[in-house]
Amino acid sequence: MSQIPVKVIGAGLAGCEAAWQLARRGIPVELIDMKPGRLSPAHKLDTFCELVCSNSLRSDSVTNAVGLLKAELRRLGSLVMECADAVRVPAGGALAVDRLGFSGLVTERIKAEPLISVTEEEITEIPSAPCIIATGPLTDGKLLESMENKTGATLHFHDAAAPVVTKESLDMTKVFSSSRYDRGSDYLNCPMNAEEYFRFVRELITAETVPLHEFETPKVFEGCMPVEAMAKRGEQTLAFGPLKPVGLVDPNTGRMPYAVVQLRQDNREGTLYNIVGFQTNLKFSEQRRVFGLIPGLENAEYVRFGVMHRNSFMDSPGKLTPWYELKAAPGLFFAGQLTGVEGYVESASSGFTAGVNMARKLMGSGPVDFTDETAIGSLGHYVSEYNGSDFQPMNVTFGIMAPLKERIRNKRERYEKIAERALERIDNMISAGGI
Repeated sequence: MSQIPVKVIGAGLAGCEAAWQLARRGIPVELIDMKPGRLSPAHKLDTFCELVCSNSLRSDSVTNAVGLLKAELRRLGSLVMECADAVRVPAGGALAVDRLGFSGLVTERIKAEPLISVTEEEITEIPSAPCIIATGPLTDGKLLESMENKTGATLHFHDAAAPVVTKESLDMTKVFSSSRYDRGSDYLNCPMNAEEYFRFVRELITAETVPLHEFETPKVFEGCMPVEAMAKRGEQTLAFGPLKPVGLVDPNTGRMPYAVVQLRQDNREGTLYNIVGFQTNLKFSEQRRVFGLIPGLENAEYVRFGVMHRNSFMDSPGKLTPWYELKAAPGLFFAGQLTGVEGYVESASSGFTAGVNMARKLMGSGPVDFTDETAIGSLGHYVSEYNGSDFQPMNVTFGIMAPLKERIRNKRERYEKIAERALERIDNMISAGGI
């Protein structure tokens, strides 16, 4: 087995997961990241695995595809999942984390691993194999050019992040704590009557945004649609979307509000909250003005305003294998959102798969294919085998997993069976010692 360290470029969720899985299998790793010497426009921390857009890793139920993906990764020994579970904060049925605590814990674990050395360096050209590129969707400059030369043209879309405010700055005489249908009190809720809602929407759709400096109308990932762009689709769009009041009762009136803006806890201490569904490209002054129309947020203190940034991803179908190895350059793997997976957990899963298969390659074993009967494997097959005309980043869904042989009409029962099949396959693979 080669003792030449594998270069893992990028210390985000995918890169850290890949480095950890290599080290667990006895492979030395050089983890290279440009922090803290250079930060991307969206990053603020010097530590690894910074969560930019949200502190939520989404549903934790196996009847939701991302919940199943988390269950698989937990069984497989994922570093990202271990750290996320250790610093989780209340979020109803979702897994949300203390943002700073998560980043700090992953960094601590990585730096304490003897087989992982950390180098601060900005890479401008793809290194020779063995190497895993996990520099994320904000990859730019000479490294992006090198990647385009190596793999072919990249595509791009635009992504947005929501603001974070302090709890102490909220008017708690208007805000109430509750999850939908009395399922706990994990969210803070800002109720709006019809007059308040329509005034807010009018101001939102006419507010000034930050120019994107593009020569064409940018693609925007649907899952992170800026709230102002969503509002322009129709005056009721938000009321039936992120501001949907169903399942919530305002204790001050005893009635369901016309609309509700929800805030989710962003740190373990419960001092910071992010505004759910409020990804935005509004100018900072406009965010303060327009969001200040929401009851309870009139004097909100923003520790982070919402931002919008350009994301890059590969035209992966036909170029990558289902285990994220570049077909044209054996020994060169990619991982994370660069490959066309979308989401925190999805990025970690691609790093897991790339790390495991890089280790197997160096040990002289064949690749392990998790197959599309599992959530982790379905993502690899999606990005490598998509055969449509408009490849776009994809969150894990049951729709990209292999269907069951039997027909089950009840959706929940069908998803339960798919999850049962997936976890059984994972368990069998672990028992067989293949991973």
